[in-house]
Amino acid sequence: MEIQQFQRLKETFQKANVDEKIDIYISTPGLSQEQYKELLRVFPLEYLSKLEQAL
Repeated sequence: MEIQQFQRLKETFQKANVDEKIDIYISTPGLSQEQYKELLRVFPLEYLSKLEQAL
């Protein structure tokens, strides 16, 4: 995913609730490994197990 598009996605991700964050994380095509890592950095750690279940 190109940088500008990813920055918009990251802004949306940061404003989203946990369920929306999970949906964005698992359903967005074209993310690089580094972009996935960057999204994880702003994901609330207390809900990490919920994300793992969704994967």
